[in-house]
Amino acid sequence: MAGRMVCAIALGIPVLAGLAYLVLSGAPLAYGASNGLSLAIGLAATAFLRVRLSDRQCRILAVLLLLSLYVPLLTGPHVNGIARWLALGPVALHAGALALPALVVLAARDDDYAPPILLAALLAASLQPDAATGLAIMLAAVGLYNATRDWRLVPVAGIAFLASIIAGLRGELPAQPFVERVLVELAFQQPLAAVGLGASLLAAFLLFAHALPAEMRVRHALAGSLFGFSLAATVSNYPSVLIGYGAAPIIGYGLALALADHTPSG
Repeated sequence: MAGRMVCAIALGIPVLAGLAYLVLSGAPLAYGASNGLSLAIGLAATAFLRVRLSDRQCRILAVLLLLSLYVPLLTGPHVNGIARWLALGPVALHAGALALPALVVLAARDDDYAPPILLAALLAASLQPDAATGLAIMLAAVGLYNATRDWRLVPVAGIAFLASIIAGLRGELPAQPFVERVLVELAFQQPLAAVGLGASLLAAFLLFAHALPAEMRVRHALAGSLFGFSLAATVSNYPSVLIGYGAAPIIGYGLALALADHTPSG
């Protein structure tokens, strides 16, 4: 029970702080409602979803998640040649933020195929192009290397760094209010609020890295991915995951936390 509570707190702190930001900053009501519903889904996953998969099942799930990263390239929507969203009716979800967190958990637990899994995800991010997902992969590889000392992750991180720079040059779109560069924009308007919102992300990062009921390799890789997404939103026009408007990262990290959780049942 304590482990599940840690997962819920790690997800809830930044999302609730983000909800407060959206409400107090005058964001459209639908933004807060969407994030609130996504948080409910994520918390339900951490509380009730117990995933125990064999190695073969983990690899099948990893393949399915990888395929989901390539779907936008075939189906769109395309904006200025960029395709990084999964269209579900009237809703468009950021494919990387939705699929990568769980994919990172699966890669972290796969001694043999972690580098190929991350590189396959990086190829999708490069084709979309999506520097945020690229940076998340890079820092997930760094976190995983820190836990395992697997030398194969070093070139993965290096390739991801270069690919992210190229994707950033090719794939930048105008920033959307309440979605992208949230901390940067808020810092100019309300510095103390920006500090508080940033602190909520830092708390989530520390909980991911040190307190989740999971192996160190999973904790560090998942924390690295969060750092990467957040870094991208700071340096360029990419979604501010968990604190800005966006259902995909909230659901994505909720599912990843449920997958990472090794709390005994009962």
